[in-house]
Amino acid sequence: MASTYTDLGLELMATGENAGTWGTKTNANLNLVEQITGGYLEVSIAGGAGNTPLTVADGALTGKAQNRIIKLTGAITGNQTVTLPVLMENFYIIQNATTGAYTVELKAVSGSGATVTWATTDKGWKILYADGVATNTGVYDTGFSTTDGDVTLTGTQTLTNKTLTAPKIGTSILDTNGAELFLLTATASAVNELTYANAATGNNPTFTASGGDTNIGITLTPKGTGEVVIAAGNLNYGATAVTATGAELNYSDLATLGTSAASKVLTADANNLTTVSGAVANVEDTLTDGATITWNVINSPVAKVTLGGNRTLSAPSGTTPISGQFVSLLAIQDGTGGRTISWNAAYEFAADTAPTLTATANLGDLFTFRYNGAKWLEVGRNLALTLS
Repeated sequence: MASTYTDLGLELMATGENAGTWGTKTNANLNLVEQITGGYLEVSIAGGAGNTPLTVADGALTGKAQNRIIKLTGAITGNQTVTLPVLMENFYIIQNATTGAYTVELKAVSGSGATVTWATTDKGWKILYADGVATNTGVYDTGFSTTDGDVTLTGTQTLTNKTLTAPKIGTSILDTNGAELFLLTATASAVNELTYANAATGNNPTFTASGGDTNIGITLTPKGTGEVVIAAGNLNYGATAVTATGAELNYSDLATLGTSAASKVLTADANNLTTVSGAVANVEDTLTDGATITWNVINSPVAKVTLGGNRTLSAPSGTTPISGQFVSLLAIQDGTGGRTISWNAAYEFAADTAPTLTATANLGDLFTFRYNGAKWLEVGRNLALTLS
């Protein structure tokens, strides 16, 4: 009985067949098994659109389909088709190493089974499986590829619908053109970070400082003379919109500011003239009467006190009065009248002579002072005022 062959070309010897040559044929089969499981072959498919068959040679090592790893080479000037025999079940590692922007299709030599195609720019490796189904043998891409599907250390792949849990990113995130989008700087033993949250309809995405510390700020640092720019009309403090313009916010720089909108209370011009539309009022505070009267001229620049006896007025108090500050004091006689004030030396009067208060009950004396950085200089007084 004659020998038969498998779909991959291995010789199956019948009982009593090949007397004296079993060793040779067995070695041939073993060599073929070795080639099928790990053999490497380069196959040129150069030229215009065409068909290149990968065949099986029964009992021999010359069949192109009898290699595990196949590299397709050559300059192609048209779309190419590479075929495998039908009925042959096997898997292959195949690279499209051709040059030229044309497709390469791998399929069974006949039938309508599944096929695999390298795109015009796909010059990578694929792991493929031929199912050996009779008549319609199909060829399938297992999904392991150096250009599509399988992520490699040096490859460039697009991940779609993948979840990355706590990925470690080096120093940058690039855009689709390979240009820098974000640069990242690692800090040793970092405990604070930014948390980004998206938002549902009607709400805003948020950048929030988070981390191990209790109080964490956020620092924005422009480069060189660059600026942090917020689009006009898009600045809120809390939930309150800031409607002032940038020029209006720069009110302290009068030369730059110019004249602000007429609707604003405070306006300034390039001549350093500041005007206020509407009254500016300092609320009159009532000082506590006592043997020694204390007057905080920072908290109460406009004040009054009703004298219930002869009093001493201490030097003005308050944190850091400034030169040029004006204050006023209304000293009122009580229902008895005849009360006096002993003025602290910090108050300066004309000819160094302190005033004599009106003695009439219920009348008031009004004094105005200007600070020169050392003493409070009297600039005006009105005596014996009827107050009601």
